[in-house]
Amino acid sequence: MPSDIRNEQQKNSDIQQPMNPEEVDPQQKREHKAELREKGNKLTGNPGERIDDSMSIEEKAKQVAVDAPDPTGDQVVVPTYFIAEGEDGEKEALHHVKDAEEISDVIRQARMDEDGNRQWR
Repeated sequence: MPSDIRNEQQKNSDIQQPMNPEEVDPQQKREHKAELREKGNKLTGNPGERIDDSMSIEEKAKQVAVDAPDPTGDQVVVPTYFIAEGEDGEKEALHHVKDAEEISDVIRQARMDEDGNRQWR
């Protein structure tokens, strides 16, 4: 999804997620880098991948799994959680790995009309 469309959709939401390097919390970046320096190859996963069920949906929305250059040199930001809103309006934080199948289902179900409103199948 192009970033301008994604950003427009986020303007209409009360939960904002970082989608580019400038939006990633600097404290989160420092903590991840420090842990990578300290533990290096001993880490079993990226520090941003961790699941903490005690976090609020707003905190989960800001957690970033990846903030690094891709092979072409472009900086890539991948949120750890994707915030999905169901037909009933309830929001849920879906982990980008653990809940990948459910994320795919949500994408297939949600369609937008010409006004940008979600139409459910």
